Amino acid sequence: MPGEIFNPNPVVFSTSKSAGRQSDLLAHSLWINDSSQSEDEADDVEPIDQDEIYDLIRSIYDPEHPNTLEELRVVSAPQVMVGVNSVKVEFTPTVPHCGMSTLIGLCIRVRLLRSLPERFKVDIFVKPGSHQSENAVNKQLNDKERVAAALENPVLLDTVEQCLSNVGSQGIV
Repeated sequence: MPGEIFNPNPVVFSTSKSAGRQSDLLAHSLWINDSSQSEDEADDVEPIDQDEIYDLIRSIYDPEHPNTLEELRVVSAPQVMVGVNSVKVEFTPTVPHCGMSTLIGLCIRVRLLRSLPERFKVDIFVKPGSHQSENAVNKQLNDKERVAAALENPVLLDTVEQCLSNVGSQGIV
């Protein structure tokens, strides 16, 4: 992790297991669905929703601090949009001049690419107005060649692996 700290004293928020989840509102049915599944239904592609994507990225660690992206409010469920075969994630850096924004976005991209089926197109963006170089960061994060080149750098790849090392522990999936 780099020597210069861009936000030496970030605000840390408590995490909640189901804050703002759409599926929680829809999942409480009074009736048991007892229908048996046919072979045609078994071959259907299971849709992925906003909550599943959020659960994949919420426990990624910040490269500068011993906190998760959820604890620093860098990511939240409403910032995740899921289409048929696409996922768009907006994240909010802790400070407008955050030098780690590209690295945070790269960690989010790597986590999703490792977890989602290949049919998904993943777009990662800095929340509009939250970073002084948002256009440059967005361009870097969504250019396949730049992402591939970044992941060929052993030091950068090691930093990404450190941010992803404890994903799923702490009771967060």
